[in-house]
Amino acid sequence: MQSNLQEDDPILTTSEVARLLGVATSTVQIWMESGAIESWKTPGGHRRTRLSLVQGLMHGDDQARSTPNPSTDKEYQPAPQPGYPIGANERARLAALAATGLVDTDEEARFDRLVRLASMVTGSPIALISLLTSTRQWFKARVGLAARETPRDWAFCSHAILKNELFVVEDAMEDERFRTNPLVLQEPHIRFYAGVPLRDKSGQPLGTLCVIDREPRRLRAAEVQGLIDLAEIASSEIQATGRNSRN
Repeated sequence: MQSNLQEDDPILTTSEVARLLGVATSTVQIWMESGAIESWKTPGGHRRTRLSLVQGLMHGDDQARSTPNPSTDKEYQPAPQPGYPIGANERARLAALAATGLVDTDEEARFDRLVRLASMVTGSPIALISLLTSTRQWFKARVGLAARETPRDWAFCSHAILKNELFVVEDAMEDERFRTNPLVLQEPHIRFYAGVPLRDKSGQPLGTLCVIDREPRRLRAAEVQGLIDLAEIASSEIQATGRNSRN
């Protein structure tokens, strides 16, 4: 019986999965590491999965259908001529974001609590959990801002995800990178910004936990630490999302 089960549901390598799905092997590796495709590691450190798990991704699994395919969805492909800074790993970053299936999902209390706390801890009127596709900055949670998204070209967070630490703009009107930004010149009239990258299990920066003020300012040491701590919690929640929680 066991041998029949193994024959009917063979073990696949990352390359074999890539051929089945029509995507790059590197994309499959990211999906496996993030949990979008259930898998395990061999003693040699290689990822493996079962055919049935890949078939679920291809044909009818509700969670799988909600996971965008970065090989076909242009929103998860690097922009040819981006109007914002990107890292060398942008393609892998976008694939990792697609694997979470979080973009365009409903509001969730676990994330809403974190932006409320970030606002209170830093005394900032606006706090956001942003996720960055190649075309837009989408807010999974927000307080103090009505908009649910902005163009990626306008995103302060595009700069923040390139850092390994807190990214701060104390006065956007005095910063040549941002002084002509529509979010500075128009609502919400950003003057101060501070953002911490939110990372998946493989370390890819998917977006930020950020706070915004309409006046120039600085954060005190306790406020900085509070924002960093909340970002760590937000990253943990992202990593525990959907299929990620099954690893």
